[in-house]
Amino acid sequence: MTTSRVDLNCDVGEGYGAWPGGPDEVLMQQATSVNVACGYHAGDPSIMRRTCALAVRHHCAIGAQVAYPDLAGFGRRFIDMQPGDLTDAVVYQLAALDGFARLAGSRVEYVKPHGALYNAVVAHEAQAAAVATAVYQYDPTLAVLGMPRSAIGRACERLGVRFVHEGFADREYTADGLLVPRTQPGALITDPLRAAAQAVALAASGLQSVCIHSDTPGATDILDAVAHALAAAGVQLQPFAS
Repeated sequence: MTTSRVDLNCDVGEGYGAWPGGPDEVLMQQATSVNVACGYHAGDPSIMRRTCALAVRHHCAIGAQVAYPDLAGFGRRFIDMQPGDLTDAVVYQLAALDGFARLAGSRVEYVKPHGALYNAVVAHEAQAAAVATAVYQYDPTLAVLGMPRSAIGRACERLGVRFVHEGFADREYTADGLLVPRTQPGALITDPLRAAAQAVALAASGLQSVCIHSDTPGATDILDAVAHALAAAGVQLQPFAS
């Protein structure tokens, strides 16, 4: 039975300087939550401020997309950070974005790790605990968005931080439920109909949020197809943070 309510989240604010990033405003017309880059893998202060203002205008919940300090690699390279350093890095990013969200009349409502950090905290217990600790120390009422059956989920549970299970409409999965690495052929799903079918299946499995990446080729068409397919399946689109 398909769950009656599902969140649609998109990665946004992933420009830097003169590089504009993805089609954020178009995506926000369908998305219910947006994961805003906080300056470590992409984003800068002006982009963060503009992106938060756009999110408020389009009634999207704002999430802090935290990452390793890796602008050159777009946050997609693992960094063996000490847990204390990683906790501080997450607090730094979260607090910066929250400042701009508040200037826009909103606030950060959740945290989602990006790229290599997202993949690391699926199994890396120390880094997962570091991220969960940062959220707990900054504001224990915030949610964390991540993969089911993961180390970050267990770390959040230990601290009493809400953990929200998500899946990806535009990424292929391995047989054991992990994401196919982007370095492998076929890691991305760029066919809108395939992505839509996967989103409906994810909702049927009970996941609370479905992600579409803004830098996936054809992201706006994919998001449109996903939104329409979920609606046709009787699913209400609503931020999980509401």
